[in-house]
Amino acid sequence: MALLKRINPFSNQNNDTGFGVNANGYGGRFINRDGSFNIRREGRSFMHRFNIYHALLNVPAWQFALVILSFYFSINLLYSGIYWWLGPGEFQGIIGKTRWERFKEIYFFSTETFTTVGYGRVNPVGDGVNVVAAIEAMTGFLSFAVATGLIYGRFSKPRAHLLFSDMALITPFQGKTALMFRMASYKDHHTLTNVDVLVTLGLQVQENGNAIYKFYSLPLERRMVETLSMNWTVVHLIDDDSPLLGFSAEDMEAADVEIYVTVKGFNDVYANTVLQRTSYTYQEIQHNRKFVPMYRESRNTTVLELDRLSETVPVEVAVEA
Repeated sequence: MALLKRINPFSNQNNDTGFGVNANGYGGRFINRDGSFNIRREGRSFMHRFNIYHALLNVPAWQFALVILSFYFSINLLYSGIYWWLGPGEFQGIIGKTRWERFKEIYFFSTETFTTVGYGRVNPVGDGVNVVAAIEAMTGFLSFAVATGLIYGRFSKPRAHLLFSDMALITPFQGKTALMFRMASYKDHHTLTNVDVLVTLGLQVQENGNAIYKFYSLPLERRMVETLSMNWTVVHLIDDDSPLLGFSAEDMEAADVEIYVTVKGFNDVYANTVLQRTSYTYQEIQHNRKFVPMYRESRNTTVLELDRLSETVPVEVAVEA
C-alpha cells in the first residue's frame, strides 16, 4: 500500500496496454528486449499455434540458414534411403565397389535430381526408382519455390533497424531528475521519418490487500522527431506529475518496475510504416549515470559511433549538508 501512495493520482494512467492487472499471472517481464512478447500460449495443439512459414521469416539469419541446409541434406538422405531400399541394381552408371561408395553415389544422384541438375552418369533404369525420382524432382521444384519466397520475404520485410541502449538511466536533468534511454538507426540509407515514441511504465502495487499491476503513459520531453538520422535520447522528466517521483532503486525493485517502449516511423526504403519495441526492467535501469556523446566530426561530415550507444559515465550527485 505504501508504494501506491507514492504515485501521483494525477499521473496519466494507461488502461489500454493489453496487459492484465493480475500480478500472479505474470512471470519475468512483459516484453523481451528484442521486442517480442514474453508469452507462451497453451490450450491448443502445437500445429494450431505454430506457423512454420512465419517462424522462418522471423528467426535469426544463422538459424534460417541452418534450417535450410538441414532440410536439404535430410531430404536427400531420405530419398537416398528409399533408392537404397529399392536396390542399387535399379541404377546404371554406379562405379562404386563398397556399400559406402555405392550409397554415396546414390546420395549424389539424389541431390542432382532434387536440384534438377542431372549430370547423367548415374541414371535410373527400374520403374520403382524412376517413379521415386519423378516425385523427388517435383519435391525439389516446390522446395526451391518455398525457399525463394522465404528468402525474398526476409530481405523485403519492412524493419525499423533500430538499436537501443543496453540500459535506461535515472540521472540529473534540468535541476531535477529524468528517466532516459537512447536509440539510433544503424542501417545506411534507412533513415526514419515522422518517428513517434510511446513509453509506458508498468509497476506492481498493493491495492485492497492484493498485488496488481498499474500502467502509466510517461510524458516525454519530445515524443516525435521529423527525422531520426542520428541518435535520439528519449527523456521523461521526473517532476511532480511523474509516477516515478521519489522512487529509489530499491522502490523500483520492490514494485517490479518495467519500462516498455514502442517506436513507430516511416522507412522510405520500404515505403512503409515500421515499428519496433523494447523494454527495460528495474535491473536494466541505472542511477546517477549519463550517456557520453556518440558522434564526432570527420572531414566535414558527422560520424555516428554506434559502438558508444550504451556508453555511460558516473554523475556526481551533490550531497546536501
